[in-house]
Amino acid sequence: MKESFENEMKLEFISKSSNEAFARVAVAAFAAQLDPTIEELADIKTAVSEAVTNCIIHAYEHKQGIVKIISRLKENEILIEISDTGKGIENVNMAKEPLYTTKPNLERSGMGFTIMESFMDTMEVESIIGLGTKVKMSKKIKPKTESENDEFQMISQND
Repeated sequence: MKESFENEMKLEFISKSSNEAFARVAVAAFAAQLDPTIEELADIKTAVSEAVTNCIIHAYEHKQGIVKIISRLKENEILIEISDTGKGIENVNMAKEPLYTTKPNLERSGMGFTIMESFMDTMEVESIIGLGTKVKMSKKIKPKTESENDEFQMISQND
């Protein structure tokens, strides 16, 4: 049985660093349907930015490839998959360790996966050498409280 979602977006782009901001904004615009707070939106954008940057820097190195993003909305949650068909990660557990980097010469901090984990509710990494990597993340968007809705309506009425 196929899982049903309220909405879904698929995006593919060339692994150029100039596309990282585009990906971040596109996913944020899609997530806006859930009416997230500014902080929740910033968390999503940061996690997407880290995942896309990993694809560009590590998966394809000095070649161009395709980065794919699938975002789905389910109730009050956004599910995001970011994948590449690059070289893959030899040891995912090691790669997830804070400060671990395979590119110290590029002054990489080795904090990408740690940042994704801290800004999202869930984060999983699947990788196969020579076939690529997929990062799956999710974040629940907290429903607005009555007082927040009343406050917003009062502000809107005063404009």
